Amino acid sequence: MLVHIDDVFDGDNELREMESKRIGVWVAAIVLTALIAVSGTAYYFGVGPFSRNRAKLVVATTTSLYDTTLLDAIEDQFEDNYPIDIYFISAGTGIAITYAQRGDADMILVHAPLKERSFLEDGYGVCRKIVAYNFFTIVGPAGDPAGLIGLTPSHALAKIVEEGRKGAVAWVSRGDDSGTHTKEKSLWDAAGFEWIELREEDWFLESGTGMGKTLQITDEKSAYTLADMGTYLKYYTDQLISLAVVVDVGKELLNVYSAIAVNRTYNPEVSFDAALSFTKFLVSEEGQQIIDQFGQDVYPQKLFYPAVQLLKERTNAALASWIEEFAYFDGEECPDKYQDNCKELYN
Repeated sequence: MLVHIDDVFDGDNELREMESKRIGVWVAAIVLTALIAVSGTAYYFGVGPFSRNRAKLVVATTTSLYDTTLLDAIEDQFEDNYPIDIYFISAGTGIAITYAQRGDADMILVHAPLKERSFLEDGYGVCRKIVAYNFFTIVGPAGDPAGLIGLTPSHALAKIVEEGRKGAVAWVSRGDDSGTHTKEKSLWDAAGFEWIELREEDWFLESGTGMGKTLQITDEKSAYTLADMGTYLKYYTDQLISLAVVVDVGKELLNVYSAIAVNRTYNPEVSFDAALSFTKFLVSEEGQQIIDQFGQDVYPQKLFYPAVQLLKERTNAALASWIEEFAYFDGEECPDKYQDNCKELYN
């Protein structure tokens, strides 16, 4: 079952952060009370009859995985084979990590390596495993008024600044401390600009919301934005937006997804065994096949690509090196001291 924070509360970043602290409690109470009143049977957020024989796993994850519905396909297959009910909380990566730090999630499924490293180093997480990747893309009006097609990401962003200051184009930033927002800030930095300064300019807009809604806002304003390719393809194919891909080349746009269990030393109440089972499923042949085949009969290209075989067998050495450079910590996807009791994941 998926609950998206923007479906429950839609306000500015500061207020949303305050509201998010109460969201799990009152949503659970409302849903559970209503279901008991109607049927006399307790359900756990729509995933089936509550059973003491089934464990519960709360996964804080990103809006890109939520918006594409990949998690639905993964959840169905996993719950058919394991006595575990999954509850996904969808938010930007920064907020997803906050849920886990606060003890409201058993694991995270995110895409911001720098934040993930801090999560491990600060003692909150263990057993990190890279599970998938795709690429970010700069999208904008089909006519490309800024003339970005054919440019590198850095040159494209410099051109957007130039044209934006002329009043010719606008940029929409997530502005929500998500993985996409983190990537965007790193791209501005690589292009020689300070995001914190750009956000004060009139042409620079902030949505403060998830990827899907940001794409729709960008479309409405005939602006440009940074999106993960998976969410863009979903919204474009579903005719929810008319934006076009204008920049999609370069290792700077690599987007890597990782699963990390909450450290049971930090939170003794965590469903660690369930988190480890889910991680093992994600990196198994079956889990990787779901990622590989998801949407292949609907979309013009894959939304996500499985990462396990690529990294293990280096089937594409250049791409494997990009992932290692971008998403490995000290040469490893999870250094030994953070592997806890799950070393079998790295054999």
